[in-house]
Amino acid sequence: MSTANARNRAAARRARIEERRRAEKAREHRARVVTVTMSAVILAAVTGGGWYLVDAARDKDKADEAPVLGEKTWSKLGRTHVDTKVDYPMTPPAGGNHAPVWQNCDGDVYSQPIRNENAVHSLEHGAVWVTYNAKATGTDLKALAAKVSRTPYTLMSPYPGQSSPISLTAWGHQLDVERESDPRVTEFLTKYVQGGQTPEPGAACTGGTAS
Repeated sequence: MSTANARNRAAARRARIEERRRAEKAREHRARVVTVTMSAVILAAVTGGGWYLVDAARDKDKADEAPVLGEKTWSKLGRTHVDTKVDYPMTPPAGGNHAPVWQNCDGDVYSQPIRNENAVHSLEHGAVWVTYNAKATGTDLKALAAKVSRTPYTLMSPYPGQSSPISLTAWGHQLDVERESDPRVTEFLTKYVQGGQTPEPGAACTGGTAS
């Protein structure tokens, strides 16, 4: 083999080797670009998702804090157990000093008025007290009784002295409505049955008095 041919073959071999190196570097570069791009996409998705979750949690907190439209609220309510009649500043009472024994409130529906002092103790345990006067219709009372009977930490009783046909009362909160079909009824129950206002969350709603 001539010296010239040998040189040409060596040059061709070096050229092929160099071409392979360039191709390998190109592949490595593309791989780095893809990796960086995918990482950025994943990070953006995670970050965006994280912000979405944070925003969703904040929105839920705001919704939890927002009052039900038209409700009345009271704060700094006494919690002393007493054996005497209490003069409550609101009707029906929405908190304050109360009897040592609570009214059973495990979806209990009472056909006769119950003692304020026992019912207020139930509110302290996180119950919602549904009351009504003679203006409430039979259809509404039937629907309310069905709703209460399937909802733990609720109770229902007549309250002739109240001004509204139907009232829903939790500790420190009260809503008056004309009809059971008012969507705020469900909203109030959802928000305040064992809600954040409860002074003694998880306390019993059975084992009290049913009279």
